[in-house]
Amino acid sequence: MTAPLPAAPARTAPLRRALGARRAVVLVAGVLILLGLLVAGLFVGSGDISAARTVDVLARAPQLLGADAQDRTTTEVILVERRLPRTLLAVVVGAALGISGALMQALTRNPLADPGLLGVNAGAYTAVVFGSATLGLTIGGAHVWLAMGGALVTAVLVHVVGSSGTAGRGGGGPARLVLTGVAVGAVLSGVSHGVTLVMPEVFDRVRFWSSGSLQGRTFDDLSAVAPFILVGLLVALSLPRALNALALGDDAAVALGSRPGTVRLVGLLAITLLCGAATAVAGPMSFIGLIVPHALRMLIGPDHRWLLRMSVLAAPILMLGADLLGRVATASELPTGVVTAALGAPVLIALTRRRTVRSL
Repeated sequence: MTAPLPAAPARTAPLRRALGARRAVVLVAGVLILLGLLVAGLFVGSGDISAARTVDVLARAPQLLGADAQDRTTTEVILVERRLPRTLLAVVVGAALGISGALMQALTRNPLADPGLLGVNAGAYTAVVFGSATLGLTIGGAHVWLAMGGALVTAVLVHVVGSSGTAGRGGGGPARLVLTGVAVGAVLSGVSHGVTLVMPEVFDRVRFWSSGSLQGRTFDDLSAVAPFILVGLLVALSLPRALNALALGDDAAVALGSRPGTVRLVGLLAITLLCGAATAVAGPMSFIGLIVPHALRMLIGPDHRWLLRMSVLAAPILMLGADLLGRVATASELPTGVVTAALGAPVLIALTRRRTVRSL
């Protein structure tokens, strides 16, 4: 009878230490970069405002928020009612898109999947278009609730259609859910774009929001979506172990005590809350939910206990960086969604041209 070979642990221990050291470096670097971008987000923008003046106004931000509009200077309004909520919203929206992208890739076992595959973005956009066409609503506080409602209805529709006719009540497999989401999203996109073509005034109301922008957002917008994003983050961060089991396949996940159908249903709920709220307040943002988890997987490995948490850190870095670049790239500010698309497309091409794609 042969004894077990001790060589395997000896070989894997240095690899684990190296991976742990790399994760620590990425974490520390990410925190420092995020802090630097947060500061830059408050100091960079339209208006010739000195650093000393910016520090003075931000130090009095709590008092200024409660003051009447006529009692505040233009500089105070720009910093407290524009730059501050815009910077905070970039962090919140980025975190929501990053972790929803990691969830989507885990649930579909596809490292190049995107949250938009479930049709959530299309549902939010369609609801806003119909609200504008029938009620004459402009982009403001009400559109957030319309977009969230459209995202939730679309997610329920995708789940019901994608799970109908399958064994068990937990939902269909990943391929079936994705195909259903793509089909529903295509139909909704066609309908909403048809409405905007027939009614140009509706297109004028939603065109800036539909390009993905943080400009002009206020603390009211932030407070409207923050509860949805907070709940979505809590739900998502409760799933890492189940997602690690799901990555081994449904049969292996069941053998490990997991319930793949339930995990997909809970994950779908988290994606809907996160991506729906982010889309509602900032419009459709391309590539963030796709690139961030995929890039992190190459840096820190596929363990979802790290991947989900690091996505919450890394995606705001990309969002803040894109927003800052949009502020200074041209004389008139570029929408953040335009910048993320311009940056994301070549990065995605470079990632997919690698010899190997990091699997889940």
